[in-house]
Parts: sequence; structure tokens; C-alpha cells
Amino acid sequence: MGKDLLPPGGDGGDAVEPVDLKKALEERYLAYALSTIMHRALPDVRDGLKPVHRRIVHTMRLLRLSPDQGFAKCARIVGDVMGKFHPHGDQSIYDALVRLAQPFAMRYPLVDGQGNFGNIDGDNAAAMRYTEARMTEVASEILTGITEDAVDFRLTYNEEDEEPTVLPGAFPNLLCNGSSGIAVGMATSIPPHNAAEVCDAALAVIDDPDIDPDRLLDFVKGPDFPTGGIIVEDQASIREAYATGRGGFRVRARWHKEDQGRGTWTAVVTEIPYGVQKSRLIEKIAELIISRRLPLLEDIRDESAEDIRIVLVPKSRTVAPELLMESVFKLTDLESRFPLNMNVLSRGKVPGVLSLKQVLREWLDHRREVLLRRSRHRLAEIEKRLEILAGYLVAYLNIDEVIRIIREEDEPKKVMIARFELTDTQAEAILNMRLRALRKLEEFEIRKEFEKLSEEKDGIEALLASTARQWKTVRWEVAKVRQTFDPEKNQALGKRRTTFAEAPEHDLEEVHEALIEREPITVVLSEKGWLRAMKGHLADFSSLSFKEGDSLKIAFHAQTTDKILLFTTGGKVFTIGADRLPGGRGHGEPVRIMVDMDNDQAIVTAFAHDPERKLLVASHAGNGFVVAEKEIVANTRKGKQVMNVKAPDEAKLCLPVSGDHVAVVGQNRKLLVFPLAEVPEMTRGKGVRLQRYKDGGVSDIKTFAMEEGLSWKDSADRTFVKTREELTEWIGNRAAAGRMAPKGFPRTGKFG
Repeated sequence: MGKDLLPPGGDGGDAVEPVDLKKALEERYLAYALSTIMHRALPDVRDGLKPVHRRIVHTMRLLRLSPDQGFAKCARIVGDVMGKFHPHGDQSIYDALVRLAQPFAMRYPLVDGQGNFGNIDGDNAAAMRYTEARMTEVASEILTGITEDAVDFRLTYNEEDEEPTVLPGAFPNLLCNGSSGIAVGMATSIPPHNAAEVCDAALAVIDDPDIDPDRLLDFVKGPDFPTGGIIVEDQASIREAYATGRGGFRVRARWHKEDQGRGTWTAVVTEIPYGVQKSRLIEKIAELIISRRLPLLEDIRDESAEDIRIVLVPKSRTVAPELLMESVFKLTDLESRFPLNMNVLSRGKVPGVLSLKQVLREWLDHRREVLLRRSRHRLAEIEKRLEILAGYLVAYLNIDEVIRIIREEDEPKKVMIARFELTDTQAEAILNMRLRALRKLEEFEIRKEFEKLSEEKDGIEALLASTARQWKTVRWEVAKVRQTFDPEKNQALGKRRTTFAEAPEHDLEEVHEALIEREPITVVLSEKGWLRAMKGHLADFSSLSFKEGDSLKIAFHAQTTDKILLFTTGGKVFTIGADRLPGGRGHGEPVRIMVDMDNDQAIVTAFAHDPERKLLVASHAGNGFVVAEKEIVANTRKGKQVMNVKAPDEAKLCLPVSGDHVAVVGQNRKLLVFPLAEVPEMTRGKGVRLQRYKDGGVSDIKTFAMEEGLSWKDSADRTFVKTREELTEWIGNRAAAGRMAPKGFPRTGKFG
């Protein structure tokens, strides 16, 4: 017999229910996304905690793990959190607990840990069965008032217990300890700040609710990381980040130069950027030294004990310490960027990116709400007590009658209520009184307590009736917290650890050169566009070999730290780092692989970059202009358009400018000499007419000093020099046609 495969209650009919897949997926994904955003990844702006942290702190309160009490095993805490409030993996809860106790992760730890809680090298904490924990003063501050109806409670996941939806948060935890998390479609990243500064800013917001957000930066200078470091972000971008809630901060390690005697020195790093694992950082630097990408650095040693001490040994004593450190900052995590994205749950419900002022505003509004709720709770308690005290007073004044009623009546409560006009609560309190209290129950004591409570009641009622008084009280509470973390009184916890500095303005070129070992090379470019770099400065280029049908176009000496500029017939300049050129063992590589050069363009010339030089560029049709060489360096593979040329015209010449005159010779062998001042200096363009032709174009150009005369070499390698007097008939204005070249001018039409 086959088993009955019908669903329960199935009658053999079609039990399949059609579902719109798109709609079903949307609903389920939305539910997942909302759950991640609300209950996992984003902190609440009011107490700065995510649900798991809130549940850990709440559980520790229930276990009475106050700062003045003993420690409990972390396994006990994690077990309670998981069993009652947080139905997720124990390891994830323990990881969250460990982080709350790490002084290098939390600016103001919420958990006081005993045992191995991990270290800045990235080593894990010991298992939860070995470690112990209790709350810190900061956690107590966040919980202040939780038993006085300060916040709402909701049922836990299994509806057996209740948990707070948010904590009272007397400490501005969101900004002081920061937060980071990735939800669905959104992330949050808030750096830690200095508590005294945050409290000062909050007080400023209370004093002037319409305060200019920029004024808050007088108080909150920037993040204050537990690991110290130096922020090298400029003021404008810090202002922008806090005004919009989005931005970032460049953080550098703190270092100093340590003299080793006899002119030698080392650089010692004592603080590293927040969130960087020290062991991984040192491994990365060591790898860079081995791969010769940090040529200024000889060695790295980790001499850290309790404090961080990383020693960087330079290659030679002549290296500038600042330049060495710039090169290390450029390539390693000794400089890192901490992003700011203040994406939080506003009012516990709506995710959104808030500015610094909005975050402070919402925290202060929450503190006022907590104050009102605690005041109402206290008021209810006082009223209840006053009612009972009034009953006691009646009992005291009529003590014999009360005793008689209790002794003789069957239902003393009802009789007392009728006889003395008492309330049910008062009668119950009198009946529950112990006999020993009769002796102490003196009218004076009762009246004294009654008056004291009445006075407190009047004060609370006045507070509830006046917004100004409420803000005054909130201000007093914030000032009290600020006093706790005052840098003057509490150096260890209150003093700012991260400082600010301007990033040293080292020329990027210098740093780039510092990252490359300086070696002499010979750059070789063939007619067909194959490029390579031979080691050393070759004196004889005749021994160079090429592919069949190819030959030498140009070869010149350079250093590995140079930039090689290529000028093409399309008027573009391409830049290639000499250190990235293929080696000279084979025939090199085609230039087109290294840069995005059009197929219809060819290379006119190549040379090593000299930022001090000026160049004269000219097209075949005889247009040209002067350009500063530093203006034409391209930063991308696409190159930089310098000379605008339209087909059939093309860029033909690019030569360094020297002297004060220009000599132009055309393909028609006509020569024209005119002052260099007549050629404009531009950064890009078509240029101006240098020489006029009926047909053909320019053959060669030379710039020279008139005092020294115009020189050229003929085919027999003899040098001819023409003085100003001898050149008189060829000197004219720019854009003239010129006259036939003098006798002895090379047949090639080149100055040689």
C-alpha cells in the first residue's frame, strides 16, 4: 500500500494555490530588508545602540552586574541574552559583547572585561567560558532611570519577558562610541567622539536651538579615536561632513624620529589609525619592502608591548624622514580614511542620514522625554505615598479606636472606611501595619515626611508645567555627565587622544620618485612603435636589435624615476612612468598596448619629462605655439590633447625651446627667421601660422640665440654658423614665406 500523499483534509482535489512570484518575492525581501535595518544593522539615534548591544546591557542589569558588584562568566550573560531576548547565534552575541569591552575598539567601553578579550593585533578573545564581565560606569549612565518608567517596554520574541525598546541614554553614546553596520541598501559609519566635546555641543544646542551648525564645530572638533592618531582632513571637508552627515576623515599614524647616534635614525610609530589590525599592517609593509615597492625602507620591526611601537629603518641616513613616511603613508594603512555616514534610526523608526546638529537635537529630545516620564512616574509614587501617610495620620490620631475595630469587628476594613472616611488603599495600609510600627508612628514623623513629599510634588508639577524648567533640568543632567568626562578631572578617559594637523605638502612627484628605485636606463623606441628600456646609459645605439623590417626611431638616456612623454601626429601627449616600461631583453612592447592611441596616429617623438622646460609644437601645415611642459603631462591612458589638428594636417614637430629666435624651413627649402616672442604660449590649441606655403609644409624648425648665430650640420657632418649680419635677408615676420635656404644647407631640409 502506498502512503496517503494528500495534504491534511485533502479530498484529492487540486490543493495547489497559485502565487504571483514577483509579488511574493517583493513582500518577503521587503520583510527581510526591514528586519535587517530595524533590528540588526542600524543604531538608534537616542541611545546609540543596536538591538544586540541593548539586550546585552539590559541582561547585565538584570544579572546585577553593576560596576561595584562582582563579575559573572560571559557564558552566563550570553546564555541569558540568547534565551530571553536575542534568538541568534551565541558566537555573534559574544563577539558583540567582546567588542563592547575592547578599549581599542570602544572610546568609552560599556563592558568591564576580565580575562583575554583580544588585542589590536586582531587576535580573538578567549572562549566565553573563561572570560568574565560586568558593566562600566558608562553603561550604568545609559541605564539610569530604566526602573522609573523612563522608556517603553515590549514583549520579547517568545512573549515570555519584556525588553526595553530603547534605553534612557543619559550618556550621548551614538557620537561618543560611534557605530558601523551594513543593512540592506544602506550602511552606517559613525566614528567615536570626545564625550566632553559632545556634551559642550549639546549644551550649546539647548542654549540656542537655532544655532548655526558651523558653530558646533567650535565644540566638536572632529572624531576622537580610542587608538589616537592624527586627522589630516582639511577644515572645509570636516564642516561639510558634519553639516550633511556624509563625508570622511583621513587618519594618519603618529610617529617621531628617533636618533640612533652617529647620524643614523629610525622612525617610530606609536599610534596607528582606528580599525587597523597591527599584525596585518606590519605584514603588508614587509611584503612591500620585499617587492621593492618601498625603496627608501630597509626594515620594519614590531617592538610593541602594552603600547604600540613599530620601528621603521631607512635605507640610508640621507633619506628625509618626512619623505620616507609620506611614501609609507601612500602605500599602507598607516594612513586610512574613516568614512562618516550618520545613517541612524530616527525616533527609533525611520532610517535616515542626520547632520551633527540633528543627532544632538534628537538625543536631547529623548532626554527630555525620559525626564518627563520619570517625573510622572515619581509623581504617581508620591501621590500613592501621600495617600497612605494621610491614612497613617488618621490611625495615629485614633489609635485606640482603630485597635478596637480590628479586635472586635468581623470586617474591620469596611468599618474603618465608613468610620474614618478612608480609601481602600489607606485601610489596607493600616491593616498591614506591624505592631512594632505603633511605637514609632509618631505624628511628627508622619507630618515631616508628608510635608517633604508635598514639597517634592509641587516641584515636579511645576517642572511638568514649564518647558523652560524641563530644558534647564536636561541641561543640568548633561553638564553632570560632562563633569564625569572632564579632561581636567579624568585624564585617562576624558583627554582627547586624536589630534589634528595639516598633511605635509610634499610634492607628489617627490613621493612618487621616492617609491621607485632610481636607476639609469636607455629608452628605445622603434619606427613601428615598439618601446623598451635597456639598463644603464648606452653609449652606442648601433648594436640595438629590432624585429625584421623595423629600425630605431629614437633612443635617449633617462632614470627609472622619470616620466616618458610621447607626442603623436594627432597632437596628443601620452605619459608613461619609466619604471613601468618593458625590460630590454626582447624587442619591448607596442606602445598601443600601454596607452589608448588611435590606429591612424603615429609617434612623432619621445623624451624624458622636464617640468622646467618649454616646448615648441608645430603641425605639417606650418601652425605652432609654445607650451609649458608641465601643462602637457597626462594622468590617464587616454592621454592629453595639446595640439588641435584636422586631417589632412597632422602634428609634426615638438622641440625644446631655447634662445630668442625661431628658424623655420619648409619642404620648398625656403627659410624664415623671426623672433620667438612672436609665437604665443598656450596650453592647448591650433596655434598660429609660423610660415606660409603655396603647397607642401614645414620641414624643420630650430630655436636659437641670435648672439650665437644659427647653426646646422651638412651631410659630411661639418657645422655651419650664420651670424645676424649673414641672416639679414632671411629675417622677417612670422607667417612670411621666407627665401631660399643659403648655400651649404643640407639637402635633407633638416638643421641636423
